[in-house]
Amino acid sequence: MAEYDLIIIGGGPGGYVAAIRAAQLGLKVGCVEGRGALGGTCLNVGCIPSKAMLHASEMLHEAETSFAKMGIVAKSVSVDLPRMHAHKKGVIEANTKGIEFLFKKNKVDYIKGWASIPAPGEVKVGEETHKAKNIVIATGSEPATLPFLEIDEERIVSSTGALDLPKVPKKLVVIGGGVIGLELGSVWKRLGSEVTVIEYLDEITPGQDGEVAREFRKILKKQGIAFELGAAVTGVETLKTKLKVAFQRRKDGSEHQLDADVVLVATGRRPYTKGLGLEELGVAMERGVVMTDARFRTNIPGLYAIGDVTEGPMLAHKAEDEGMAVAEEIAKGKSHVNYAVIPGVIYTMPEVASVGVTEEALKAQGRDYKAGKFPFIANGRAKANLVSDGFVKLLADAKTGQLLGAHIIGPAAGDLIHEICVGMEMGATAADIARTCHAHPTYSEAVREAALAAGDGAIHF
Repeated sequence: MAEYDLIIIGGGPGGYVAAIRAAQLGLKVGCVEGRGALGGTCLNVGCIPSKAMLHASEMLHEAETSFAKMGIVAKSVSVDLPRMHAHKKGVIEANTKGIEFLFKKNKVDYIKGWASIPAPGEVKVGEETHKAKNIVIATGSEPATLPFLEIDEERIVSSTGALDLPKVPKKLVVIGGGVIGLELGSVWKRLGSEVTVIEYLDEITPGQDGEVAREFRKILKKQGIAFELGAAVTGVETLKTKLKVAFQRRKDGSEHQLDADVVLVATGRRPYTKGLGLEELGVAMERGVVMTDARFRTNIPGLYAIGDVTEGPMLAHKAEDEGMAVAEEIAKGKSHVNYAVIPGVIYTMPEVASVGVTEEALKAQGRDYKAGKFPFIANGRAKANLVSDGFVKLLADAKTGQLLGAHIIGPAAGDLIHEICVGMEMGATAADIARTCHAHPTYSEAVREAALAAGDGAIHF
């Protein structure tokens, strides 16, 4: 029976980061993973493979639409889907093997298999039971589905199946207008599918800044994605040659149908704790979520939880932050995660990124604020690169100028948002951003111009 200072269950972004940080802090650490590869959903069937497919499909779109405008004459471009999948697989393997190398470098024991917790301080993997002074649950999440739909990952697919379709579907119906549905819908639209997104609410990307959400839908519609908003899917009929998706419009109760070759169910994710034995242990849970305090502790001494199994946004980088923090909590008795400064990114084309509060939230709070906005059509680099859709919006306190949030739709939005994240962590004002020299010509100048717009006014618009 091996004994550890810490055993982490789950080798995803939260788990492997926690393992490495804890080992760096001098603990004897084991990390249990049953998938057969480290990296969790993110590296194996989520963030990384989807970005490989997004990038490949964006390159196709550029070749088809922008090359000629820029004076590049190319012969006809075609899609070799098996090679695209092979590229994606290579990216996955490189990343997962990289984590194995980091485990060896930091002397983290990689324990292969599915874990259960038979008693406090014990982790059972297969026939072996390991002792641990501390245990961290970092088992992540799995796709949620509708109660009347059975996912077969061939015709009715989750995000996992949607990343591995053997051929481009003629008609793809996406159930859910959130991040996953829009990213993968964008991939297959660019590869040749006719894509329709059905969303229960009246706007896509629930919780997003309203102005950004409306602009985002407008751009996606221009790209050829169709939307059915305020609609509830009531069933999917499986026929020999096609699927029939039935939905009801909420405003008038009218019934409608869409034909599809593939249906992507993108209705969110739920915590994955199957087989751990948490109920038998008496771990406090609500609606499948493991309840923890501000120091990641469950109600069972020595048992912690982080990432998608806990409350909050199901984001890889949120899990990573919690992974570092829980390791420091266990090793040093102190930890910190600023949940007010966790960015969110949608990796479509253009990208959408946000941090902090929305304009709607500030209005609901009755807080006085200033909004500074700058369009990418007025940014020289964006115009030169033919990517001028979208804008930057900064929100600042009306009296102090303190940054309260930022919402960007446009080129490299997922990278640009971090200037504001750092600013918010440091207590910066919009004026601080505006006074900081930004290189020209860059997309980041749009951030500075939005900060100027929150003060005396933008220069270039």
